[in-house]
Order: sequence, then C-alpha cells, then structure tokens
Amino acid sequence: MADLAKIKARIENLRSQINYHNYRYYVLDRPEISDAEYDGLMRELKKLEVGYPQFITSDSPTQRVGAEPLEAFGVVQHPQPLLSLGNAFFKEELFSWYSRTLKLVGNKRFDLVCEHKIDGLAVALTYLNRQLTTGATRGDGLRGENVTQNLKTIRSIPLSVSKEAPPRFEVRGEVFLPKAGFNKLNEERAAEGQPLFANPRNAAAGSVRQLDPRITAKRPLDIYIYALGWAEDKPTPPTHWETLEYLKSFGFKVNPNNRLLSSIEEVQEFYYTWEEKREDLPFEADGIVVKINSLALQEQLGEVGHEPRWAIAYKFPALQATTKLNDIGISVGRTGTLNPYAILEPVSVGGVTIRQAALHNEDDIRRKDIRIDDTVIVQRAGEVIPQVVGPVKSKRTGKEKIFTMPKRCPVCNTEAIRGEGEAAYYCPNAACPAQIQQRIEHFVSRGGMDIRGIGEQLSSLLYREGLVKNVADLYDLKKEQLLKLERMADKSASNIIEAITKSKKRPLSRVIFALGILHIGEEMAELLAKHFGNMDRLAKINQEQLLAIPGVGDKIADSILAFFRQEENRKIIARLKQAEVLPEEEIVRAEELPLSGQEFVITGRLETFSRQEAEARIKALGGTAKDNVTRQTTYLVVGAEPGSKLERAQALGIKELSEQDLLKLLEQT
Repeated sequence: MADLAKIKARIENLRSQINYHNYRYYVLDRPEISDAEYDGLMRELKKLEVGYPQFITSDSPTQRVGAEPLEAFGVVQHPQPLLSLGNAFFKEELFSWYSRTLKLVGNKRFDLVCEHKIDGLAVALTYLNRQLTTGATRGDGLRGENVTQNLKTIRSIPLSVSKEAPPRFEVRGEVFLPKAGFNKLNEERAAEGQPLFANPRNAAAGSVRQLDPRITAKRPLDIYIYALGWAEDKPTPPTHWETLEYLKSFGFKVNPNNRLLSSIEEVQEFYYTWEEKREDLPFEADGIVVKINSLALQEQLGEVGHEPRWAIAYKFPALQATTKLNDIGISVGRTGTLNPYAILEPVSVGGVTIRQAALHNEDDIRRKDIRIDDTVIVQRAGEVIPQVVGPVKSKRTGKEKIFTMPKRCPVCNTEAIRGEGEAAYYCPNAACPAQIQQRIEHFVSRGGMDIRGIGEQLSSLLYREGLVKNVADLYDLKKEQLLKLERMADKSASNIIEAITKSKKRPLSRVIFALGILHIGEEMAELLAKHFGNMDRLAKINQEQLLAIPGVGDKIADSILAFFRQEENRKIIARLKQAEVLPEEEIVRAEELPLSGQEFVITGRLETFSRQEAEARIKALGGTAKDNVTRQTTYLVVGAEPGSKLERAQALGIKELSEQDLLKLLEQT
C-alpha cells in the first residue's frame, strides 16, 4: 500500500515548485528551468492527482491556465476563457489522443488543422463597431492585462476592419519577436550596457508589458492570429480552417505554414518536416498545435479541466548541444540550500549562447556521473537556465575530476549540513548574506508582500548599501535614503514608499508565505492563516498541535518550529507587528463548513464540469472526496457510464446523487 503521507508531501512539493516557476515565467518573464523540465513537473503532478484524487485542491496548478494578471495595466475579463493545451511529447501520445477523441465522437472521421506552436505571448483582441478597442494578455485564462496601447504599436494588427466583418468580435493570436529582431535588439542592449534578453519569448513578453508604449513601439514585434474567440450579429464559418481564411480576408495576419490535413498520419509527417526545419523558421517554435477542424465537433467535445479535448500541443524534442564543463559553481538559495551549477565553455543552443546550466544536487551529479572537464550534453527548450543531460563518456581523457560538495558555505564560510533523507546541503547561518538578499527579494515578490518597484537588483542594492539588512528594515525606509541610490528618480522613490505602505494591508497568509519559511508554499500559508488567525498563535504552537492540522506533516511542522526558535526571526516578527504589518484573519474551522463530515465518491463521466472541479468544490465546502466506496461513504455521485463503484455502493446502501443532485447540493450550501 502506498505511503499516503509521502505522496501528499510530494504533491505539495510539486505544487510549490510549479507555482514558483509559473510566477517566474508568466509574471516576471524570468524563467529558471526549461520547458521540458517544467512539463515534467506538471506531468508528474497530474499523474499523482489522477491516482490520488483525494489530494486535489481547487488552487492546484493543474486547475489553472496561467498566472494572475498584473493590476498595473488594468484587468480585462475574458468573455470566453483562453484555455491552455495538453501536451504530447511522443508519437504514441499523439496517436493516443487521436484515438480517444475518435471514440468520443462516435468514430466519425474528421479533418485536422496543424499550426506552429510559436513561443510568444498569447493575446486577445476585441473589436467593437469593427475597431480595435481592447487588447489583453491571456493572464490566468479568465482575466488578462489590458495592454491595448502597446498592442496598437504592432503594425501587423489592424486597428479597424471592413464592413464585411462582424460588428463585434474577438480574435486570438500569438505576439512574437522574430529571431532577426531579437538578435538586433540584444546587440543594441549590449552596446548600451543593458542586460540581454534570454530568448525571443521573454523579449516579446517584456516588450508587450512595458508601461510606456513608446518602448514597445521601438521593438519589431509581430503577430499571427490563430482563432476567432467569439463574434456577434453575423454568421461565421463552420470550420477552423475556413475561419482562418475568413480572418485573413479582413486583414489579419495568419501563419502561411498552417495546413489542413485529413489523417493523423499526415499530421505526423507535418511534424517531422518542421522538426527538421525548425531552425529555418523566422520565429521560435517549440512544437505544433493540432486542432479538430469542425467547430461543431470542438463544441461537442468541450474541455476537461482547463484543456480543450479538441486540440493538443505536439512538442518538438528539447534542443541539445555538447560543450566542455569547465567547472562546477555553488549558489546559495534563500532557504540556505547550496545549489551546484555548471560553468560551461560557451555554446550556442538553438540560437542562444549558453554559459551556465542547472545540475540540481550532488546526488544528481553522482547519478549522471558528471565530472569537471567532461564533455557534456546541454539541453534547452527556450529557457533561461538549461540543464546538463549527462557526460559524453567516449570523449574522456582520464583527466576529468570527480566533484564533491564543499564542506562550508561559499559565501559566509559556515559549515554546511545535510539533513537525513535530504538531497541538498544547507547553510544553517540565517545571517548568511546570500540568503538575506534572496529572502528580501522573496518577501517583496508578487506572491509575497507584492511591493512594486523593488525587484532582484534593487533588493541586492538595498542590502549592499546597508539600508535593508532584514525584511523588517523595509518598513523603516525613507524616501531620502532611496534618492541617494544611483539612478533613483524622485517619482520612483515615491512609488516605492507608497508600495511599502500599501503592503501593510496584505492578508496574513501572504505575510506567512513572504517570510520564506522552509516548505511553506502559498497553499500551506493560507491553511495556517485560517487555522491560527494571527502570527502570535502560530508562533506559540507546539509540534503536537501542528501535526493535528490536516495537511501538515513532520517536515512542515519541524520547519515551522525551527523558524520560530530562531531569535532573529522572532525579532523580525516583532518589528513587523510594530510596523502594523501583521493582520488578524478570521479563523475558519473545517468542522464549521456545510459539508463537513460528509464523504463523496464520484463514478462515471460528468458533463457539467470535470471530476477534479467537482471534487474541488466539495472540498471547498468542507467535504472529502475519496476514490473508493466504503461504509464511511456518504454519497456516490453517479455520472454517465458508471463503473463498478455503483454496484459496491448499492450493495452497501450508500445514497446515490445524480450530477444535477450534486449541483443543487453545492449551490444550496
């Protein structure tokens, strides 16, 4: 029998990692891992949640489309969600998707449309009275950022369309920076001494999300329209292919390499063709998108979770190259982890020059048998920090050196420790400069206290100048101190002080997360905030009380207790309280929720929402969702084509609910 505590802990760890990387990728435009590695984390999480649905939560990354929009631009509500795509990485996965889809439509043959999966920024363009009125990013799929003025600077976006177009409609497209434009932009930034963009995707996203449209206008952005979101007061074509041609007739730019195909075998040939020719494309593409052509079938199939059943992204293999591993360096994370990284002989991989790559931890280096001076395979898929796949052992000369982790922190020289069962080494010195700088950066981040204007560079500068030695010092900053910093304008200093003041109103859960307690992600921070109501109660808790909270295991409990044992941390919390940063939060007990003590099991296919969504709504109201029927089961929810659980429930006399019964129950409570 599986160790459920370990499985739950792994799920929480995966969610924490994915949320962090979502934030780096979608909000900061500064990803830290490859697309392939991110996809691996997401696939593992999905697999675990399918196998153990009792651990699915409504805020799991699998229940989301993207990241939340930045309010600095204004928020746009999408009338119809912008969905994310499921992925296929191998031919077998593509054909499996096709077979499943074929069965769902009664084995009726259908045409397919293939498009490049461009590595850019998805946007929605709304036309009212046939004039462009709103341009928004995808955001979280339901709400995006209003970047209308920036998008109007892209010359391939028509500001108005002919009278033949519907009077009110929305189109969706991918904004991208062509490779040539990307290279020129980086040359100009290098000449000006500015940091270079990591890849065209980040450059495009950063360009669209400029607060000053004049900066966007200077960058050679382009767009391909890939869908009609919605239209009113005029009939539209019945197929996706005809819709693309229809949109072309109004002046929208559509990728000329799109193809209408009649079989999955033809799709595979299209994929092979562009896998070989991907470097010849004028833009970055990490695969192809396969869509069912019939819009009626698309509507019939609908979506599962946030992914349409009628489309799939078929990813190209990650790009690879070989180069020399000159050395292995060590960086120190905000929680004290000592993280090895590869220092490489510079090599171009997919048009990006790679000098460093991730190595994860010592065990991973040992497992892969990576040695200093090895020739290694480096892999990337459009990311900032690629990874070392492994050594090319046939090129070894015998002079390669086996790597060993340092015994001391490379920054503060404190003796490093490695906990039992842990993969990473830690610097236990809470006063380590490297940790402090990153804790400050984490504290001010959007997921934390959301102090706009203080990013990675300014966090580091404030620490180096001695103005902020811990996070509590942020609330003692004066405008006069900021104005003494290099390149700090009066307006910027005022905005930062205002942002610091606003952050005092953040909820308790955000404060707990911002403190950077080891193993405490956003979800766990919310749970602790609702359970304790204020920081004083949390600080005085003992291990037995912590372990009594659902979802808190030994590792999390030990981490919380260790945090509050440190005198420095207690002083910081006292100063935050003095600065009126620690709010009270209403305590919500699980037993007070309307479905508390009631256990649900779902069998069969639901039509109104996915099984995961149903279980998430049950849990939000205090109920539990289980995978198997037992004598403790309160209700069996019966969908279409129920399985053997129905017979088991009938034998035990368990009450049955139809999908409509469940909806009524959820709406009434």
